[in-house]
Amino acid sequence: MVTRRITYRLYPNRQQETQLHWARRMHCCLYNVAIANRKTQYQRFNHSVDYFEQQNSLPEFKQVWTEYKKLGSQTLQATLKRVDFAFKRFFKGLGKYPKFKASRHYSGWDYPNKQSWKVNTNNGINGYLNLRDLDITVQMRGKARTWGVPKTCTVFWRNGKWYASITVECCPGRLTGLGAIGLDFGSKVAIATSDGELIESPKFLKRAMENIAQLSKGLRRKRKPEKRKVKASRRWKKCQAQINKVKRKVANQRQDWTHKVAAQIVSGNSLVATEKLNLKGMTRKAKKGSKRKCQKAGLNRNLLDVAIGMLRESIKYKVVEAGGVFLEAPTKQLKPTQRCNECWELTPKTLSDRLHICSNKSCGHTADRDINSAQVCLTWARGLERASLDAESRISTDCGSMKQMWAKKRY
Repeated sequence: MVTRRITYRLYPNRQQETQLHWARRMHCCLYNVAIANRKTQYQRFNHSVDYFEQQNSLPEFKQVWTEYKKLGSQTLQATLKRVDFAFKRFFKGLGKYPKFKASRHYSGWDYPNKQSWKVNTNNGINGYLNLRDLDITVQMRGKARTWGVPKTCTVFWRNGKWYASITVECCPGRLTGLGAIGLDFGSKVAIATSDGELIESPKFLKRAMENIAQLSKGLRRKRKPEKRKVKASRRWKKCQAQINKVKRKVANQRQDWTHKVAAQIVSGNSLVATEKLNLKGMTRKAKKGSKRKCQKAGLNRNLLDVAIGMLRESIKYKVVEAGGVFLEAPTKQLKPTQRCNECWELTPKTLSDRLHICSNKSCGHTADRDINSAQVCLTWARGLERASLDAESRISTDCGSMKQMWAKKRY
């Protein structure tokens, strides 16, 4: 059993939408109160407040703020857990100090178990979501590839629309072939396979940049919001909503393309090999004082437009679902872009060299740089798989006993 997340679009009526916005504001206030409590206790009394102390104070909190009695206790605990998670990230150095959030920027809340909500659906296709603490039943639309036992639910509001993200425990299955393939990811060519196929990048963001730039030009002519000084005009909000709509469409197109390409690759290959990439380092800003900041910004934009991380993770979990193997070669040790697939010699290249020409005179192998890199990853994976099979064959537990003989005869 594995856990999968399915996102549905909610269609509440006006009365239901009013209640959903009220619940979102209440959870936002609780989030800010929890941050203020931790901050005040530490600054004035040198006392560190943890999650369990805030959780145990919820009953007394409800006696003072009676409007919170309508909301489920476990949903409020999940909001406090968000605060605890934010502080843990700060103490580990993974994020900044948690800040207060405005209600318009607070997305939603969680239902960690099935006591406060129930989903009525026909095998994961459309249906209704019943939120018992709010006493509403909202229509939802969506389709789950594999349905199972619902566990948690997250209701959130994004770009003027309501969504429900439901996690289910299921046993997903996926068909695959017996082939093996190596992959090399890039910005101009999204994927280069070991079979010689080049999958071009769709560049959804680049196509939409002209429209976004035109809308942003109109946005600059309107009154923008300034913190604690000026509120945004209605025309500014309308123009900002149009920009968000274009960006949301780009994100949906990229996600749809990613899953389609990943499913196509996995459908015929049970062994997928690629190199391990440091995407955070690849998309880092240019160093201070660099003269090529614009070039680095453009390269980062192209890399993020391809969504290499999303594409790699989609291929990985789909291969695992199909019962296959996903391997990542160590880039620094193997150096697939510099290594020749035929003779395994290293040939130094720059980013402008798009053709691999082996420096070994006795080899002279010539191929596309990305395709050669994908072939090197596949050769490495096959060697690793062959070594593991040899090790398993050497370590044998067959001693010729009667029990083992009858076990073999039985099957």
